[in-house]
Amino acid sequence: MKPRSYRITLLAVITLTLAISVCSLGMGHYGLSPWRVVQILIEPLSGRHPTISDIERQVVWSVRLPRILLALCAGAGLALSGATLQGVFRNPLVDPHIIGVSAGAAFGGTLAILLSWSPLLLLLSTFTFGMTALLLIFVMATALGKHNVLILILAGVILSGFFGALVSLMQYLADTEEKLPNIVFWLLGSFATARPDKLLTLAAVLCVAGGLLLRLRWHINVLSMGEQDARALGVAVQPLRWLILCLCAAIAAAQVAVSGSIGWIGLVIPHVARLLVGADHRRLLPVSLWLGGAFMLLVDTLARTLSAAEIPVGILTALLGAPVFAVLLYRTRHQNRGG
Repeated sequence: MKPRSYRITLLAVITLTLAISVCSLGMGHYGLSPWRVVQILIEPLSGRHPTISDIERQVVWSVRLPRILLALCAGAGLALSGATLQGVFRNPLVDPHIIGVSAGAAFGGTLAILLSWSPLLLLLSTFTFGMTALLLIFVMATALGKHNVLILILAGVILSGFFGALVSLMQYLADTEEKLPNIVFWLLGSFATARPDKLLTLAAVLCVAGGLLLRLRWHINVLSMGEQDARALGVAVQPLRWLILCLCAAIAAAQVAVSGSIGWIGLVIPHVARLLVGADHRRLLPVSLWLGGAFMLLVDTLARTLSAAEIPVGILTALLGAPVFAVLLYRTRHQNRGG
């Protein structure tokens, strides 16, 4: 893809994301037109508008904006991590869940709910156990004396199964009247409990870890060529790979901490972005980031507007992501045959 075409594509994706954000701010039980939303958003610059009520301001600024920004950050982080891991592992079926971090974070969250810990301790527990899962992967790889891609994936699968069993144990031990429903709803993923502290937590991690991943785009390209080629180009493969894994793990753990376990975004969105701009990670990662945010925001808007009772986001991402992924695989297969 030519640089001009890439810039146009990226601009179109950013514009689409912003348009969905504005429309989403106006959608809900208290409906607002997109123009009304824009008027409310620019009030700090243009001055108070006499026709805008305090209720409208509160709905946009206090109720919907934190949730929408949280959904954007979550989707962007998952898609960015997914695109990065698919390049590092040289496998299009890899996503942030495959390295075991999401399962570890899910256990930390369910443990906190079972023990009735405060929201702050829930965030800390979720993030800590997510990063602990990555540490255990490092320990397993070191014990086996191998840090290659296959060992890392197998270690992630093993830990995902182990922490998944612990999550099931927490559900079995939970009070069926109160705690079990809370655990189940949290595990299915939701932005209903969006708060400024959650937004700050995820945004801070995404800015630091995501910013570093974007700075490492050329190195990710080199890793995707294979270990031998990367070493021939003077890249320290293992330290770089572990640095990238730590950054992706931090984003995945932070996302689970603030909104529960949400799947399919990190798997599907990089494939869509790859169809738009190709496999070059210098272009793929920014487009994946914005597409992930747009898709997550679209799903969250559907989750809170399709019915009176909010639908967990994780259910909708699976219902939408699985067919989209099947279509992408079918299209890729026919393209390969045609080639």
